[in-house]
Amino acid sequence: MSSAQAFQGNPILARVHRGSWVESVHRGVWVVVDGHGNVLHGSGDSSAPIFARSSVKCLQALPLIESGAAERFGFDSADLALALSSHSGEAQHTERVASILGRVGLSKDALRCGSAPPADRGAREALREAGEKPSALHHFCSGKHAGFLALAKHLGVAPEAYLNVDSASQQAVRQALLEMTELPDEELTVAIDGCSAPTFRLPLQALARAFARATTPDRLDSTRRETCQRLVGAVAEHPELVAGSRGRLCTALSKASNGDLFPKVGAEGDYVVGRVGHDQALAVKMDDGGQRGLHAVTVQLMEHLGWLHGAALDSLSKYRAYQQHNDAGLETGTLEVEL
Repeated sequence: MSSAQAFQGNPILARVHRGSWVESVHRGVWVVVDGHGNVLHGSGDSSAPIFARSSVKCLQALPLIESGAAERFGFDSADLALALSSHSGEAQHTERVASILGRVGLSKDALRCGSAPPADRGAREALREAGEKPSALHHFCSGKHAGFLALAKHLGVAPEAYLNVDSASQQAVRQALLEMTELPDEELTVAIDGCSAPTFRLPLQALARAFARATTPDRLDSTRRETCQRLVGAVAEHPELVAGSRGRLCTALSKASNGDLFPKVGAEGDYVVGRVGHDQALAVKMDDGGQRGLHAVTVQLMEHLGWLHGAALDSLSKYRAYQQHNDAGLETGTLEVEL
C-alpha cells in the first residue's frame, strides 16, 4: 500500500466551524484492540501502517530494564518515567536527564537528539532571562536518548553508535517491538525520527495491541510482565515527568484517572492510551498530522467508550472542547468531534 492510499477513505473525525459554517475538517482513524489483536471498536482503516513516532517510547524502554542497564545505572521510577517521556523541558526534566547521563559516565554532548527550545513557556522564559541557550537536555526526547545511552553502554555499544539501527542496543529495541506487536519482521519498517532515532512504521491496530498487552500483561512471561508493570507504575507515580506540569494531555489523563489510563502522544497526530487491567487500548491517528483536533477526538472517544466520566472527565474539559478565538479574543467558531 502506498502512502497516499493509506489515507484514502478515512472518516471525518472533527469539523471546524467558523460561525455556523464548516470551514475545514480533520480525517483520521481510531481503533480499540485487545491483547489478542481483536478489533473491538473503530473507524477508518486501522490495518494501514503509520509511523508511531514517540507513542512507542514505552516499548523502546523495555530493554533498558530487561538487559540490566537500569539496575546497573541506578534508575528509579522517576528515571524510568523520563526514559519514556516527551517532556516539556522544565528543570525537573533537564536536571534528571543530566543526572542519568552522569551515572552513565557521559555528558549532554553525547545526546544526538539535537537542541530544541523547551516546550514549556515558563521554561523558555527562564532560559531567556538567564541568558542561556537551549541545549539537547531541553529536547523533548532527551529522556529517551539518555535511556538509549545507558542501554548502549551496558551492551558495549560505543556512545557515538547508540542510534545505529544495526547496533546491539537498537536491535534489542526492535526485538521488543516485534514481541509486543507480534508482527513479522518484514512488517516493522524503519525510518529516521525527528530526534534522529529509528522510528517504526506499523499498523495502527498493532500499536494498540502492544499497549493492551503492556497495560494488562497477564499473558506475558514473568520478566516482561514485571517490566511492563514497572513502566506503567512509573508513569502513574510521575505523570509530570512523562510530559509536563502545564497543558499536557498525557499528564492530565494519568492524573485524572489515578493511573488507570496509560497515555502516550506521538508526533504527526498519533495518540495511544492503554486501559490498565482491562486488556484494551485505544489508538488514534489524524490523517493531517495536526494536533488541533487530536486532543478533543481522543478525550471524547474515551468518554464515548466509558473510560472517562464524572470528575475525571470534568477535569479534562479544556481538552475535550475547543473554541476558536481571534487575536482580539472574540470567539469565531468551534471544533466539533464526530464519532
